[in-house]
Amino acid sequence: MHPENMIDPFRQTDTAPPQTLMRFMGWALSGAFPALIMASLFSALAGGMEAATAWILGRVVDGAQAAGPEGFFTWANLPLVIGGVVFFLVARPVFFGLSSASNAIIVQPNVFALVLQRLNRWTLGQSVTFFDNDFAGRIAQKQMQTARATTEVMVEMINVVAFALASAGGAVALILSINGWLGAYFMVWLVAYCLLIRWFIPRIRKRAGKRAAARAMVSGQIVDTVTNIKTVKLFAHADHEDKAALGALASYRAAALQFGYVSAAFRVCLMVIGGVLPILLVGGALIFWTGGSATVGDIVAAGAVSVRMAQMTGWVSFALMGIYANVGEVEDGMRTLAAPHRLHDAPDAKELQVPRGEIHFSDVSFAYGQKKGGVHGIDLTIRPGEKLGIVGASGAGKSTLVSLLLRLYDSESGTLRIDGQDVTGVTQDSLRREIALVTQDTAMFNRSARENILYGRPDASEEDLFAAARKAEADAFIRDLVDLYGTTGYDARLGERGVKLSGGQRQRVALARAILKDAPILVLDEATSALDSEVEAQIQTALERVMEGKTVLAIAHRLSTIAHMDRIAVMEAGRIVELGSHAELLALDGVYARYWARQSGGFLNAEDGERDDQAAE
Repeated sequence: MHPENMIDPFRQTDTAPPQTLMRFMGWALSGAFPALIMASLFSALAGGMEAATAWILGRVVDGAQAAGPEGFFTWANLPLVIGGVVFFLVARPVFFGLSSASNAIIVQPNVFALVLQRLNRWTLGQSVTFFDNDFAGRIAQKQMQTARATTEVMVEMINVVAFALASAGGAVALILSINGWLGAYFMVWLVAYCLLIRWFIPRIRKRAGKRAAARAMVSGQIVDTVTNIKTVKLFAHADHEDKAALGALASYRAAALQFGYVSAAFRVCLMVIGGVLPILLVGGALIFWTGGSATVGDIVAAGAVSVRMAQMTGWVSFALMGIYANVGEVEDGMRTLAAPHRLHDAPDAKELQVPRGEIHFSDVSFAYGQKKGGVHGIDLTIRPGEKLGIVGASGAGKSTLVSLLLRLYDSESGTLRIDGQDVTGVTQDSLRREIALVTQDTAMFNRSARENILYGRPDASEEDLFAAARKAEADAFIRDLVDLYGTTGYDARLGERGVKLSGGQRQRVALARAILKDAPILVLDEATSALDSEVEAQIQTALERVMEGKTVLAIAHRLSTIAHMDRIAVMEAGRIVELGSHAELLALDGVYARYWARQSGGFLNAEDGERDDQAAE
């Protein structure tokens, strides 16, 4: 096995991330521990070289003193000379090389990818509510932050902690071999050093977490502004967004300053306690030398160890500060990202099978956990292949009905079945594969036209791709596209959320995607309400092609777009108040007839919308 493959960075886990730090770290790094332990052992061996170096230097000095200038390079000292050369030219470089290579090749490139893909996979499984309640930029920042911080914790634990523990252990053994009392002094110093770290590190950890949270809010604010930059410019609110960004930056600056104060104090204390050690050990060795219980070589060894350990106090302590700062960032990210999924597949969930396409709502109610809004007591059967229009004022519950069908939420009571299968008993992915959705706010990726259409069926052939685009009346304008990089046609990028396309063009790309998906159930959620009548007429043929052979739910404010449907459901205050064909509903002379009579240009009248919103309240 190649060393770089000792950790599989794409190994997945089906378990939920725990919400306590150590268990979360175990979840994030599971499968990587054998390689991490091996890297730690290499680091510890390299750390042991520090004390060995000081011991060899001490023996060389003693040998030189005993033999004198003329007798050192003799056969008697040959083992010492050869041993020193082998140690410095072979053993020491090999152990340090193994330690460096294990981190640079095995740990760092793989751990970040391992943790990030697991966090991203878990986040993708969250319900839409999770994303509705947060900034998109902040969620992305938390993923990157947590993966990076976890990687840094492990790298520093291997590079520093394992190395330092081995170095300290070797130093203690060396000093004890010189003199027991000198070893006791060293132990007292180590205890004082550990107490200093114990006092500072929790404070660093806490303030690092606050700094990370403030930094993520800055990212979230800026990404939110950039995502909605057209709205910012249309309302001339650049100054408002600038003030919001400055406010977030001010909070970050305050958190960063609090972190800076404690880290600066930590540095000063480290310099003081680091300066004590050479005085303590070299001074002690000199005292024992004057008493005849230590050699000159012992003084050199103690001096070398003390200077190296004094240097390491700063290095190790700053590394520990970095570790705990990163731990604070891991905890901060964990609190956001390790939230449990609100919608789970049942343990025995099966793949949805849709041979006919019948949809049945049975006494379904859902109010988003509140007393108002949503839908109440919906009883509705949509026959296989039927085209059902849904109409109602804003807040009547139309989109909620679609969200329940797609199982973006679970109904609070009642059941929803597709071809007799309860949607809560099938996998969410299989459910959504069988439903194609075209919305008013068409989702476009900043990718090529080809990739956006193929999102409906990634394994589709070129012929199927072009056929879908032609059916959606999109092929002609796609072939004329040119992006910023000079790429043309189906390979041209569409820009953020498809901003380089007109509203009608975006809808035609969305329709091509739906045609390519070829799902047995089609939902049109205000699919043409953002278009003018001329553009709508241009794509009406495409809409009819999309609906061929499908069970269709079409939500619309523009009544002319649903007048030809098999049946129309009229909703008010979360309930279906009328159901029938266009002609039947006009004959009832009820709510739908009022809508039809008062519509202007085919839209529901604002007065009706206000009246129905009041009824919903």
